[in-house]
Amino acid sequence: MNTESQNIEFKESWRDEYLKWICGFANAQGGKIYIGVCDDGSVCGLDDSKRLMEDIPNKIVSLLGIVADVNLLQKDGKDYICIEVTPYKVPIAYKGVYHYRSGSTNQELKGAALQEFLFKKMGLTWDGAAYTSATIDCIDPNAVAYFLHKAVSSGRLPAELEKSDLKTVLENLDLFADDGKLRNAAILCFGKRPSRYFAAAEFKIGRFGASQSDLMFQDMVEGNLIQMADRVIDLLKSKYLTNPIHYEGLLRVEELEVPETALREAILNAIIHRDYTGAQIQMRVWNDRIELWNDGELPFGQTIESLKQTHSSKPRNRIIANVFYKAGFIESWGRGIDKICDGFTEKGFIEPIFEHNSGGVLCTLFRKKTAELFIGNKDVNVGENELHNDCIKTAQSITDSGTLDGSQKTTQPKLESELGSELGSKLLSCAAIMTTNRRRIIELIQDNNKISISQLADKLEISTTAVEKNINFLKANGILKRVGNTNSGYWQIIVQ
Repeated sequence: MNTESQNIEFKESWRDEYLKWICGFANAQGGKIYIGVCDDGSVCGLDDSKRLMEDIPNKIVSLLGIVADVNLLQKDGKDYICIEVTPYKVPIAYKGVYHYRSGSTNQELKGAALQEFLFKKMGLTWDGAAYTSATIDCIDPNAVAYFLHKAVSSGRLPAELEKSDLKTVLENLDLFADDGKLRNAAILCFGKRPSRYFAAAEFKIGRFGASQSDLMFQDMVEGNLIQMADRVIDLLKSKYLTNPIHYEGLLRVEELEVPETALREAILNAIIHRDYTGAQIQMRVWNDRIELWNDGELPFGQTIESLKQTHSSKPRNRIIANVFYKAGFIESWGRGIDKICDGFTEKGFIEPIFEHNSGGVLCTLFRKKTAELFIGNKDVNVGENELHNDCIKTAQSITDSGTLDGSQKTTQPKLESELGSELGSKLLSCAAIMTTNRRRIIELIQDNNKISISQLADKLEISTTAVEKNINFLKANGILKRVGNTNSGYWQIIVQ
């Protein structure tokens, strides 16, 4: 007997509510439900197997409108039933409700998730739906000209198309629905004022100080999607991020403080994959990091970890993604996260963090240029000694100048006096990545090693998600560990 998995479910006895599981399997990749089998895979048997062999198939047909294979099996003289469900290309509902098998759970689809599911089953995406009241007059010819120049320069469209009229270009990009109306994607990518049609088609940027409540200033980037990444990057350069100057020989070089190509990839990723029926894209710029959040659940069956591995590209907005691909802005191989992470780590930055957060995806990009430093006896994960030495110097200079996170000056004596000589010295060795919140977490745990996540969040005036992210960072760098379970355990600060 196989073990329970995404496609296999064990039930000791039959209940009509298991029709929801059959519905979920039919809407996903199919699967099998074994009735009369315990969670450990052992057969416990059924006393009413003959009755169930009649009832179950009839209920599947009458309540779900599908046919499933229902087979009576035996092991060690005990009867059990296997219900084998094949995947269906049309959406299947149970009493008017749609279910979907994701991982080992059965989920009821609602709201945007249901809308996306129905579009997918019909071979459509939301961006491919027609907007009945929009006409070609709402399209900005300058935006289309910008796109054509980029597409021809990248070699993804022939040069002769650059001379085509507006309607021909939109037709070549499949931006007209079958009834001749503009698709949602056409308005978003090239519209003169997309926010007139889609209120959340904006990119919100805020500069924060010490906490979420410390909003220093903010901007809203509006307009078509095809030029949005450029506008966001220009605004970040002029107002939110620094452009340190250095010289290569006699040549003056002024580069963005973080890897611009990888930052642009992250911005494009958010623009292309977001749910445009939800909230705006939100970028929070902090002293030590950039947090970029876009609304929208992950593709069905995908997790953050699976997206970091080799996977096929499954864009939420297939037509928008195609426009950006033709413009030469993205690839079509599902390598977006890899390119963002590689772009930062290759330049010596901490690897970006991707999380499922508040119904969307949160990408955290670190502004500090550092690699893993010595922490006690921990090995340094740096390919070149020169890079490691530069990181040490960077950490020392940041600490001495008091620019760790824009807070007051932090020196080695201060760290040692507040946290103890060994721990203070240890934190100094990775000072470039010790933000105010991480230092405060250490201090609060020293006072109470049984303090909870919610208590830490209250004292720091940040969300529990932010606390968990900082604690995971401290764990990963060998500074903090959890001993015991969530309820009765405690925190241990590690000094090697």
